[in-house]
Amino acid sequence: MNDDFNKWNIRKIQVKTALNKIKKRQLPYCWDLNIYRGCMHGCKYCYALYSHEYLTSDDFFSTVFYKENIIEVLEKELRSKKWSGETVNLGGVTDSYQPIEGKLKIMPEILKLFIKYENPINIATKSSLILRDFDLIKKLSEVAYVNVAVSVTTTDENLRKKIEPYSSPTKERFRVLKEFDKINISKGVLLMPIIPLFTDNMDNMESIFANSKESNAQYLIPGYLYLRKKTREVFMDFLRREFPGIFDDFRSLYPGGRVNSDYKENFYRKFKKLVGKYKLTSNYEAPKKKKPPQQLRLFQ
Repeated sequence: MNDDFNKWNIRKIQVKTALNKIKKRQLPYCWDLNIYRGCMHGCKYCYALYSHEYLTSDDFFSTVFYKENIIEVLEKELRSKKWSGETVNLGGVTDSYQPIEGKLKIMPEILKLFIKYENPINIATKSSLILRDFDLIKKLSEVAYVNVAVSVTTTDENLRKKIEPYSSPTKERFRVLKEFDKINISKGVLLMPIIPLFTDNMDNMESIFANSKESNAQYLIPGYLYLRKKTREVFMDFLRREFPGIFDDFRSLYPGGRVNSDYKENFYRKFKKLVGKYKLTSNYEAPKKKKPPQQLRLFQ
């Protein structure tokens, strides 16, 4: 990947805030922190394409912005008397451990601040680069609640290279869970997105469940592909170009941004059987209830 960095335009920006309030109340956290705008993983289904509409670039896949002053801004917010120490989700829009992080090394400084202020966090990633910061995450887990989730779509490497060309191989993501089994954190798998006609077949689903169980994941949460605006345009163009034989069938499942209800009902029956077979909860908050009281307090 280092040899490919010249494919991207890396630019810096200044920010006034680091922590962003999340309006979606179904999530188990209310705050989000993103150190990057744009992402090198190149996922064809990326829901965050809209985020570049607010910047001077409309090419999400070739231009990555990093927030040059985010460490200073974040510390100011964490030490504020107004801050109540709520759980912060790292990388809800773009992956904190995308390839450029290997060079810029912003996340270690972010983690040091959360350790300093004993603040609980959630991290979701498609990258094994997170293991670089194992010791810092371990240290944070000793003073605050920590949750690490790996996002998985398929165990078929040929398909992964097409839909997520610069993400870590799926087996490396499961290795992340195995490594973090050594410390006291919550960890699980985000089966997201489920892509109809691509990743929803029983062979792939069974493989993901089996690997999740073998990696000691504490939960597995599904999420369907959502196609809106720029994401729909990019994904449909990709589909038309790479998989023309199923384009019409796929399009019929998405009259709008969400997959039709009949598909959801049929898929859920398959998913429910696997949940029962592998005894994996789809309740994101289940692991936190088993944490020591002091960590539960911090998470809440």
